[in-house]
Amino acid sequence: MRKVVKFGGSSLASAEQFKKVGHIIHADEERKFVVPSAPGKRDADDTKVTDMLYECYDLAEAGKDFKEQLRAIRARYQEIIDGLALQLSLENEFKTIEKNFKEKSGSDYAASRGEYLNGIIMAAYLGFEFVDAAEVIRFNENGEFDAETTNKLMRERLTHMEAAVIPGFYGAKEDGTVKTFSRGGSDITGSIVARAVKADVYENWTDVSGFLVADPRIIYKPEPISTITYKELRELAYMGASVLHEDAIFPVRREGIPINIRNTNAPEDEGTWIVESTCQKPKYVITGIAGKKGFCAVNIEKDSMNSEVGFGRKVLQVFEDSGISFEHVPSGIDTMTIFVHQDEFMHKEQKVVSGIHRLADPDTIEIEADLALIAVVGRGMKSMRGTAGRIFSALAHSNVNVKMIDQGSSELNIIIGVANADFETAIKAIYDIFVLYQL
Repeated sequence: MRKVVKFGGSSLASAEQFKKVGHIIHADEERKFVVPSAPGKRDADDTKVTDMLYECYDLAEAGKDFKEQLRAIRARYQEIIDGLALQLSLENEFKTIEKNFKEKSGSDYAASRGEYLNGIIMAAYLGFEFVDAAEVIRFNENGEFDAETTNKLMRERLTHMEAAVIPGFYGAKEDGTVKTFSRGGSDITGSIVARAVKADVYENWTDVSGFLVADPRIIYKPEPISTITYKELRELAYMGASVLHEDAIFPVRREGIPINIRNTNAPEDEGTWIVESTCQKPKYVITGIAGKKGFCAVNIEKDSMNSEVGFGRKVLQVFEDSGISFEHVPSGIDTMTIFVHQDEFMHKEQKVVSGIHRLADPDTIEIEADLALIAVVGRGMKSMRGTAGRIFSALAHSNVNVKMIDQGSSELNIIIGVANADFETAIKAIYDIFVLYQL
């Protein structure tokens, strides 16, 4: 059995955290391949190394002196090395970094050095081989991730290795130019490695014991989620649940590899299992609740619009031409509503309104601002009658006015639109009716 283990920045912020990670890896001989992030915050007032690197490179790019900032970064790593009592020097690596900063090698290169240096330390500490991600993770000339070339390179490199450390977050183009994933991209690297080595499990270690049914900033001590499917996770991640990078599921999903979210500071916790499918019945009708504020609704009315061929295409064409993406488009016989991000829409609203009038000739257009969208997600909703009714009842009891409700054909999720001011109240009401009262 083979396991790929990824550790987040908070898990590797200090020598003490490194020791926890080392104990976790050596406690299970099946943990063969390790993907580290850059050191995160040691405390609330600390700065992540990635942010320190960005700041340092900004000075270099502006032609200013950056040696003091680079010394501070070097000191962070030296503190870890000394705390682990390693006979390791990063002097040559920092000379190379300084040279490349002066030559303005790019912010992606700068940010990637956090994981690169942490990977060198991790490999030395564990006694594993070090594999530079720039050599095995490929982006094309347009900066897009090349999954198949990467899988081939990664598999060839790791096939005959007993154990290895591969830094997260970055790769490179064919010409060697370093390219990073978006923030949280080390999750993606772990998934890529798991696919390449055909791992049995991809363990993603962080500072929480898996996913929770709702946001703990809104719900006091929400219930944990023991098992969640890829599809459920996608729905929740899209609406703001952020324990795992939402793109991290794609490489492992192709191979049917489960992901186990674990807590470095509580390794005895089982965490959350993310799987393709399962016969296990969920503990509650719903799996999770997530949402976002800051939407507005563009309500369009026109008599008999449902019988006018191409009406919806004309309306959406205006949004596309204005560079605005939409979230949901509930419609009726004479009405159509487009939900969009308010901060993206507000500066173009009159252009959009005039464009819709010109192309679609509606009777009226009204804009409603300061709305929130809440996703209620759960594979258990398919087999349970009256789920939407229970949601409406709970919200009505809490005096929350529902602006919109939209259920996908998969019956996996229900999207509810409410006023921003009712966002927290609505989530509490839904959590109570499906979870608290079922305990």
